[in-house]
Amino acid sequence: MPEQPTSRSYRPHRLHAITSSRHFVYVLIAPLFLILLGYVIYPFYQTFMDSFRVNGEWNLSNYRAFFDLTHSSNLEALWTSVHISLWSVLMSGIVGVTMAFLLERYHFPGRKILKVLILVPLALPPLIGVLSFSFLYAESGIIPRALKTWFHLDQVPFSLKGFWGVVVVHTFTMYTYFYMTASAAIKGLDPSLEEAAANLGAGRFMVWRKVILPMLTPAMVASSLLVFMISMASYTAPLIFGIQRTMTMQIYLSRTNGSLEMASTQSAILSVVSILFLILMRWYQGRRNYQNNGKGVGVHQTEVTKPWAKYGAMVLSCIGVLILTLPILVIILISFSVDATWTVQILPPKYTFSHYLDLFTNSKTWRPILNSLEMSGIATLGILLFGVAAAYAIVRLNFKGKFLLETLIMIPWALPGTVVAVNLIAAFNTPSAFSFGQVLVGTVWIIPIAYFVRHLPLVFRSTSATLMQIDPSTEEAARNLGATWWYSFRRVVIPMAFSGILAGTLLAFVQGIGEFVASILLFTSKTVPISVEIYQRMYAFDFGTACAYGVLQILTIIVVLFISQKLTGDGATSVV
Repeated sequence: MPEQPTSRSYRPHRLHAITSSRHFVYVLIAPLFLILLGYVIYPFYQTFMDSFRVNGEWNLSNYRAFFDLTHSSNLEALWTSVHISLWSVLMSGIVGVTMAFLLERYHFPGRKILKVLILVPLALPPLIGVLSFSFLYAESGIIPRALKTWFHLDQVPFSLKGFWGVVVVHTFTMYTYFYMTASAAIKGLDPSLEEAAANLGAGRFMVWRKVILPMLTPAMVASSLLVFMISMASYTAPLIFGIQRTMTMQIYLSRTNGSLEMASTQSAILSVVSILFLILMRWYQGRRNYQNNGKGVGVHQTEVTKPWAKYGAMVLSCIGVLILTLPILVIILISFSVDATWTVQILPPKYTFSHYLDLFTNSKTWRPILNSLEMSGIATLGILLFGVAAAYAIVRLNFKGKFLLETLIMIPWALPGTVVAVNLIAAFNTPSAFSFGQVLVGTVWIIPIAYFVRHLPLVFRSTSATLMQIDPSTEEAARNLGATWWYSFRRVVIPMAFSGILAGTLLAFVQGIGEFVASILLFTSKTVPISVEIYQRMYAFDFGTACAYGVLQILTIIVVLFISQKLTGDGATSVV
């Protein structure tokens, strides 16, 4: 009588048969599609549908009100947002690409320290970056006040305000996205292409315009998309520098005034503008082939030898170091100032260590820190699980709907945070199947969901980039030796992709801690995160406490960036 297989020996064979089935891939990706359906597509659909409702009836009155020329506040806000974003892209591109070219192509005194400090704006959360510029360069800022006092002037000689104030702040805080991608692209350029163009009679400007810039186009398109989306989502900079009407501000006002239908309409239109810009940039990038067909020789650096150029480079490097470090230095300085004592003086008159003691000893002051850690931690755990699974599915598996899955993951990255917040409010202000029959708006769960949706692309992109560099044959070898799919994934794939996974996870965590635009629409008195607390402290003139929170955020980001670069060599760049 033949021996019957034991349950222990039968189970691995049955599991191997299931995982080897060509339908097994759909078992893996089904939860991914379900999550994206519930927290990306469904909220977006609800916002779009709410934009056509007025008092429960279906009509176009919201859109007619939006485009009403006699009450053009919405149109003015739309134009202002687009105008600011386009100028931010242009100025950030000029500064970022120019700095990348200078630091990668020329060797001069001060270059090494500039290469370190050029990424300083990455350590400034968006809200803190805006506040630091306000403290430094606004009408009541340190530098204008100092110049007025020193030179006995009746008025400050300059101040950042209005449209150009916002563009300057955006340029300083966003040029790093262009710098990182352009630096990586410039390192891969073949100098022989430029030499060939020069030998054919092309001048330096012609070589720059016809050879170098076209080769940098893919990098600049990716950076342009990121800067445009971040600029469209900007809220604090226009508010502090006196821009009364932007789309994010209009959405916030509509939401706080209880006009959810108009907020949905504004969000839908802002989404369309952002997606159209995405399509336009992708179309422009796809018009030509930008592949480098050179020999792959690494870019060489030119030594600056002329005395006037060398001394000029040293002076400019010192100025650059001062400009780059001032925003962080002023935040640190003000974090020691006594609240409500700094009024008309150039610098705060009184200082104390109490703000830092309160951060960790006062339960009221500590609560926003704990809220941010908890909510960002919950979101990051979900991002880690689903981001890695999605990256593995896209890179390693073959299935129908791969392009759709990748598009759904990346859509929230192309939408301003205000739009994501309004989408979630529209979807979960009533019970639904995706909220397990509960109203999530006003609960502790709504902000982690917003962080999850917003920052899922970070882990997805970093993990995908790492998996693409891993030879699939290593996993196949484990499978051929009898390992199950789960065992090979756990013991082969995860260890080899660990650096990319961890880099993306750390970045997602720190982005959640610093996130402000979506949080300002979703928080409650019990779920105030650090960014919203800083905002509220600023308007209560508690500058010292606000900046102490900011220093804590800056330190967190610096640690995360340091770990990410140690793990990946250039972790931040891979995400962009």
